[in-house]
Amino acid sequence: MTQTMLSELTTAAVGGPARRYAEARTEAEIIDAVRSADAASENLLIIGGGSNLLVSDDGYPGTVLKIASEGFTVSSEDTCGGVSVVVQAGHNWDALVEYAVLHGWSGLEALSGIPGATGATPVQNVGAYGADVSQTIAAVRTWDRERNAVQTFTNSELKFGYRDSILKQTTVHGSPRYVVLTVEFQLPLGRMSAPIRYAELARVLGVEPGTRAYSNDVRREVLKLRASKGMVLDAADRDTFSTGSFFTNPVVPEAVAAELPDGAPRYPAGSDGLVKLSAAWLIDQSGFGKGYGLEPGSVSGGRASLSTKHTLAITNRGAASAQDMVAIAREVRGGVVEHFGIELHAEPLLIGLAL
Repeated sequence: MTQTMLSELTTAAVGGPARRYAEARTEAEIIDAVRSADAASENLLIIGGGSNLLVSDDGYPGTVLKIASEGFTVSSEDTCGGVSVVVQAGHNWDALVEYAVLHGWSGLEALSGIPGATGATPVQNVGAYGADVSQTIAAVRTWDRERNAVQTFTNSELKFGYRDSILKQTTVHGSPRYVVLTVEFQLPLGRMSAPIRYAELARVLGVEPGTRAYSNDVRREVLKLRASKGMVLDAADRDTFSTGSFFTNPVVPEAVAAELPDGAPRYPAGSDGLVKLSAAWLIDQSGFGKGYGLEPGSVSGGRASLSTKHTLAITNRGAASAQDMVAIAREVRGGVVEHFGIELHAEPLLIGLAL
């Protein structure tokens, strides 16, 4: 029997065989597959677009379930309340964003170009360019594996934080307690975007931060920015064979931030006494520039490296193993600790791997 390789299911294109592989295209199939794995006491790894996973070269010793449900329904649409749209977990995220922009549903445009499935977005509160999905999600419908029942979470019950939620907090080694079935978004109607919160995006749009722009323009410029950083999937560009940003931006006490050079980027962290720093800046200033690791004498033998476009992504140059990718990550994390005393944390799920 031909084994399914995780390298074929992930954007980093690394990872060994799944002991058992299944696809689920409907909500009923998702629930049945999860219940079957649980009844057999099998390890269970849920995969959507595979853009946030780095899986061991040894593969996965259990069931890998690909969520392939697609489509969405509009449950209400009016000028006062906006549009309420319920999206299947396996639906391609950027296809949803594109549809929303074209149909005058505001609020998702700054999240254009992010790879993966819609069901993955609430798990770690996916965000970019000053926006995140917690700003538009109304509810998430899940299968609770402990209670063996459907569980719906409202926005406040999801306990959203920076790249965090109750869904992520209850996931262990890639195996979630709550398997996302559908995500409901509440979006204002209109051709104008949500307020532009990210300075670089405001600059290319020619607007002041905090003001709005046409959503079509926002989507176009975000896709350009992401492509310039190797963050839009492109089979011809090795810089896009990654998990996207490998490290989250660290949130530290103000006293720690105060010890950094004056030029270090600092952003509000949403909590008093805390500051969010730029992981990319810390990496670069620690001596790890774009393309670090490409040289044959590197820890990865040149098979994996930091992106040549952006220091925050670790890329598969064509023949990398998962261990090659992790070796680069370890060097970078260690170097930042050595230079600044700040420990970076991985954004993707590491399956069968550790930094």
